[in-house]
Amino acid sequence: MNPERTVKWFLRELQAFFVLSARAVVRIFRRPWYYREFVTQLDKMGVGSLFIVCLTGLFTGMVMALQALIQLKPFAATSYVGGMVAVTMVKELGPVLSSLMVAGRVGSSITAELGTMVVTEQVDAMRVEGTDVITRLVTSRLKAMLVAMPLLAVITDALALLGGYIIAAGYDINILMYWESLPQFMVFQDLIEGVAKPFVFGFLIAMVGCYAGLTTSGGAEGVGAAAKRAVVVSSIMVLVCDFFMTKIFIVFR
Repeated sequence: MNPERTVKWFLRELQAFFVLSARAVVRIFRRPWYYREFVTQLDKMGVGSLFIVCLTGLFTGMVMALQALIQLKPFAATSYVGGMVAVTMVKELGPVLSSLMVAGRVGSSITAELGTMVVTEQVDAMRVEGTDVITRLVTSRLKAMLVAMPLLAVITDALALLGGYIIAAGYDINILMYWESLPQFMVFQDLIEGVAKPFVFGFLIAMVGCYAGLTTSGGAEGVGAAAKRAVVVSSIMVLVCDFFMTKIFIVFR
């Protein structure tokens, strides 16, 4: 493929993505609100993802605690295991892992749903009826994801701390010792970081899924390719954005 043509294609896609994102954000504050659509999407994205993020948080916390205990035991510092699990999960692993799980589950679902509506001309029918497609299909999903993703990240962190304590209890660390080690490693800004990251990640997952779905073409095969592309792109964007957000929080620490 011609490199110049590839660059032009990439820039056009990037521009279209930002235009769609801007329109969706602006329509958050405009009527109609589509409350039923919002609640339906919140149930699919939030409640439907609880099981997978709970498993992710629980077992990640257990693994983190086990590794930390092995490293701290020679220094007789196993009482700090709770703080190490908390700071690692709240700042980095909790938001990133939960977002990656949601990107695989919800991002592909959004793309497949919207892509199917596009190839079956349901979106065109909505436009003919005078329905604002962006408000109904994109903004409702964006709002649901912005609410669900930070809550899912908090649940992931909480289950990780629980999993860490389950492992720590086997090393004769009581819950009071485990709990008191948390503020020794964390400050209030870490909590802000742990909520801000999944909020941004949720925005990226929702918008990538919606954009990939609305630009789908080629029938059933195109829907499958779009869903795969949405998961890959959103996962990469989550990891890249995590690095830059971490740098920003470090600068302002």
